Amino acid sequence: MVPTLIQSKDAQSKDALPKDDILVPQAGSDEQLMLDYQAGDISAFEVLYRKHKGPLYRYFVRQLHDQQLAEDLYQDTWGKVINASSQYQVSAKFTTWLYKIAHNLLIDHVRAVKPLDKVVPLGEDATMDSLQADAQASPEPQIEQQQQADMMKGCIAKLPAMQKEAFLLNIEMGMTAAMISDIANVTLEATKSRIRYAYQSIKQCISNQLQETT
Repeated sequence: MVPTLIQSKDAQSKDALPKDDILVPQAGSDEQLMLDYQAGDISAFEVLYRKHKGPLYRYFVRQLHDQQLAEDLYQDTWGKVINASSQYQVSAKFTTWLYKIAHNLLIDHVRAVKPLDKVVPLGEDATMDSLQADAQASPEPQIEQQQQADMMKGCIAKLPAMQKEAFLLNIEMGMTAAMISDIANVTLEATKSRIRYAYQSIKQCISNQLQETT
C-alpha cells in the first residue's frame, strides 16, 4: 500500500538534495517521475513507489533481521521522500538520493544500538563469481541450490554492518562503488575496501562451511 503521507508535500526536510549541478532528466526516468510528483502528479509517485518498494524493503530486512523495525524504517524513508519532494533537484540519480535517506535512517538506528564498525582496508580483489564457485565446490553429491542460497545468506548475515550495506547495494542493487560512496558519505577508496572486505569474508565463511561438510 502506498504510504498515507502521499498527499502531504508541504513539509521541508534536510533530506532534500543540495543545490549542486542540476542534471536534465530523461523522459520516463525515475528523476523525471519525481519532478512530476513535485509538480503535483500523484500517479508519478505511485509509479516510483511500486518500482522501488521491494528492493528498499529488502535493503532494511537484510541488514536488520527484524521485520517490524525494517517496516518502520521503510515507512520512515518514504515519509522523508514525500516531505523532501518540494526541494528535490536532479543532481544525482533518484536511487542514490533514495538510498541516502534510507542509509541515514539505518545509521541513526545503528548508532543508537552500538558503535559503527571499523573499516579494514584490503588489497585483494574478489568477485561474486569466485564466491559462487566456492559455494559450488562441495564434494559429490553437490549442495542443492537452496542450500547454497542459505549458506550465502548466512555468511552475508555475519558481516559487520558497514560491509554488509556496501555488499548488498553492490550485489543486489547493482550500484557502483561511486554511488555507494555518495550514499554512505565516505571516500571511494573506503567504499571499495568495504566491498572487498565483504567478498573476502563471505568467501572464507563459505570455505569454512564446506570444510565442515567434508
